[in-house]
Amino acid sequence: MAERPSEESRADDSGSSSISDDEWAKFVRESERGIPDSAPKEPSARARMVTERLRQQEARGELPEGWRTGPAWQETNRRATRRRRLWGILGVPIAIVVAVVAVRPSLIPGDPFHADRSAAAAPDQLPPETSAPTGAPGSVAPDMPTVDRPFAGSPALAWADGEAGIVLPEAKPVGSWSKAQVAQLLQQTKTFLVDGSLNPATLRGHRPAAALGVLDPRQPGMIELLNTSLRKPDKKHDPLWMFSRFDPDEVRVVGQVVKTRGRMTFKAGAQGSVVVHADYNFVYPLAHIDKKKTDVARTIVRRVLDFEFLDPARYQTTTGKVSVKNYDEQAANSACDVYDGYFHPTFPTDDAPAGATPTGPATDPYDRSRNLDDDRSEGCGIVSRT
Repeated sequence: MAERPSEESRADDSGSSSISDDEWAKFVRESERGIPDSAPKEPSARARMVTERLRQQEARGELPEGWRTGPAWQETNRRATRRRRLWGILGVPIAIVVAVVAVRPSLIPGDPFHADRSAAAAPDQLPPETSAPTGAPGSVAPDMPTVDRPFAGSPALAWADGEAGIVLPEAKPVGSWSKAQVAQLLQQTKTFLVDGSLNPATLRGHRPAAALGVLDPRQPGMIELLNTSLRKPDKKHDPLWMFSRFDPDEVRVVGQVVKTRGRMTFKAGAQGSVVVHADYNFVYPLAHIDKKKTDVARTIVRRVLDFEFLDPARYQTTTGKVSVKNYDEQAANSACDVYDGYFHPTFPTDDAPAGATPTGPATDPYDRSRNLDDDRSEGCGIVSRT
């Protein structure tokens, strides 16, 4: 058997390697993608040396041609962790759930049990939100929701119905991205929101295939995380981080309308990307699956998402698919510390909320002026109204 050549014998008389740096860059790229068949049979010491030099070049912004399509998602994942770190499980921001106590006069403005409901006129629909609000919505005439009037007594009564509340901004070119490409990213973001948070089938616990279909399958871990969450949810794999779902054996959505309010913007991102920022509230009117129980509750979910198109000259990416840069979620009127993949609302006639006991100062879930980044509390909170 031939003796393995030494490190010195692998260099020619000029002191350079018998395998070029370009070949080694190709080898490292293919190794990252798990394609070892074409890898040159070179000892690992040389690979470590070349890889370290390329890493130093990358840190200085001196990426050689051909290396820019290397590990696409390392920097993206680092940015994603900056949002809110409630659990450091998978290197991505994870949602908090704010539970609500059962609706009682001490928790909502006015006297909903003795108000003159006939005097409460429906407010005019608000125009689309084009900038961050400066405060919470004003008080509305106190009223109790019913199956016929599920948004009575809620600021959401003046919000848009469902998909109509997701208004896309006018697309414009951004950097090297054309107007058509930016429009595609905006539409992909809307598709994700509509299928993941408004589709009646998704709300009943079905798989949000259209939403999953816009995501880049080359983003490490994202599709796997969501598939696991949908198939076998637990504290570390919760589909509610991205999708709205209610247990069909427990509750039903009342009527055909989910109220929606929010806005979408876009801008140039780092390393030649274009990023869409979406910030929306969804108000779900819910009733018991047992129609003998007539009380109605509302669960309010706020989702903040950043999607982006990555520069294919720099990153391994799939044309026309979006990568997830950040995501955040906060829900009002859902049981705390329940990780079965469903929101669990509390109804006015319930004796006590399910899950952990809510504590702390009250939060207004309709207040879209709050920045979710500023709320780093864990556990259960109390909401002032639903």
